[in-house]
Amino acid sequence: MSAPTTAAPLSPPTEPLPVQSTRPPWRHTLIALSVPNFRIFTATNVVAMTASWMQRIAQDWLVLQLTGSVADVGITVACQFAPMLFFGLLGGVFVDRYPKRALMMLTQASFAVLSGILAALTLTGVVHAWHIWVIAFFIGIVTVIDNPARQVFVTEIVGSEHLKNAISLNSSVFQLGGMIGPALSGVLLVTVGAGWSFGINAAACVAVVVTLAFLRVSELHAMPSIPRSKGQLAEGLRYAISKPTIIVPVIMVAFFSVFALTMPVLLSAFASTVYHVGAGGYGLFNSMVAIGALSGALLSTRRAVVRLRTIVGGVLSSGVLLVITGLTPVITPFAVLLITVGMAQLLFMTASNSLVQMSSNLAVRGRVMSLYVLVLLGGQAIGGPIMGQIVDHFGAHVGMVIAGGIPAAAAAVIALVLARRGHLHLALRTRHHVPLPAIVSR
Repeated sequence: MSAPTTAAPLSPPTEPLPVQSTRPPWRHTLIALSVPNFRIFTATNVVAMTASWMQRIAQDWLVLQLTGSVADVGITVACQFAPMLFFGLLGGVFVDRYPKRALMMLTQASFAVLSGILAALTLTGVVHAWHIWVIAFFIGIVTVIDNPARQVFVTEIVGSEHLKNAISLNSSVFQLGGMIGPALSGVLLVTVGAGWSFGINAAACVAVVVTLAFLRVSELHAMPSIPRSKGQLAEGLRYAISKPTIIVPVIMVAFFSVFALTMPVLLSAFASTVYHVGAGGYGLFNSMVAIGALSGALLSTRRAVVRLRTIVGGVLSSGVLLVITGLTPVITPFAVLLITVGMAQLLFMTASNSLVQMSSNLAVRGRVMSLYVLVLLGGQAIGGPIMGQIVDHFGAHVGMVIAGGIPAAAAAVIALVLARRGHLHLALRTRHHVPLPAIVSR
């Protein structure tokens, strides 16, 4: 009788990545910028992310102006993120099969065309809400390829040694854009209208294409493209589900994105119906979140290690802060609390992104990151309309309490499940003579 055969593993084991066990020195806070290609890419990215935030704020506010409905703002969010929900996993297969730089050049050129069309419709005064929804949907289609390609391309630029730092810096750039973009967009909305924000974003996308064309290709850590074969989508899913350091962050991000990442819907309601501060106030609220998020992203560069407890604790603390913010009736403390919300959210988001990328094999990383991006962006497609309806029927304060309360409850349940399996337990630690609960590894 022949010996029984064993099935080959789905993918090779994850390659060991250099991970610091001690907090990096301050001089290494921006260490990824020592890579020339990443320095050039990041400089352009600052402009691109600022312009992208300008478009998002102008787009949501324009829909609110045209329709007078917060629920319709939720529809806009759904149109932009629904393609990721339905086609996101296929996007990961494409990213693993084709060169990432070429894919990003195509996607950014497509973004430029779509933003240019929206600018023309708005500046000529013929724009309707359905125009915005259609263009938002096509932007979402392009994002299916662009987002996972962008995530994986960072590894090609910096290599594995500086990957965690590069992820944190990318988040910092995104939030720097989120701090500047809404403020600029608010000024443009008040003075000249939404159309110029769309035009600026189109120009910024062209700048990204030019930058990608001029990167030093010889210095990229190019990943080999996988050949076309059957079962690649299922292979990536099985791989992700088999690793707790991938699937637990993905589950946490799913709850978080459906409820807590619907801030444009919530903040538009607070600006228009609660505090009556208009487009300028809406931009200010988004900037307050981004100030905290930028601080959180920079703090994340100082993090020595990322564990499951980091992810679970981050969702729990972010949810609780959202609940407290939603219960605050006065505008000044409300705005200040938005900073803490942004900081907590980004500390969690950079931790989850880092843990998922560093836990996945390079051969399947595009598919793994497409799953991550699917729940991150696709969840907002589900949550946008849901939170819009909740806000329209029960008010903005109730909406924000729900947005924070459900992810916090999910984090508590996940913590209990992990505790039963031996991954985590609850301990009481003393800091400055004050006992504080903490989720820790066994």
